[in-house]
Amino acid sequence: MTLAEGSPVREQTATAPASVVVHLDEGDPDKHASVLRNLRNLHAELTDSTIELVVHGPGIGAVLQNSPHAAELRAAITAGTTVVACRNTMRALDIAPGQLIPGVHTVNSGVAELVQRQTQGWVYIRP
Repeated sequence: MTLAEGSPVREQTATAPASVVVHLDEGDPDKHASVLRNLRNLHAELTDSTIELVVHGPGIGAVLQNSPHAAELRAAITAGTTVVACRNTMRALDIAPGQLIPGVHTVNSGVAELVQRQTQGWVYIRP
């Protein structure tokens, strides 16, 4: 969608800090790239917010050291994104913790982490 010429553009204003949990459960590398762009944009606009990326299922490929997007994921972690991987998925796919990009944390269940964050009032995003 593009803005028509002369359309008013609403400028975003500073908002109160938010807690945002982003859900990634798809294995497509293009989807991984899209989610990482979303994280960069969130950090740029919501500078005082807490942002967490939860990966499970096929999305786990995004957090492996051999991921084509490993550098972008490391940049997201450096920018302040907390990244968590599902240990249930790791067990099912025989992925050892040492295969994860340094700085990626693990939780027993990615789905349970999403539920917990939402019950704590976090904004849920599934790009």
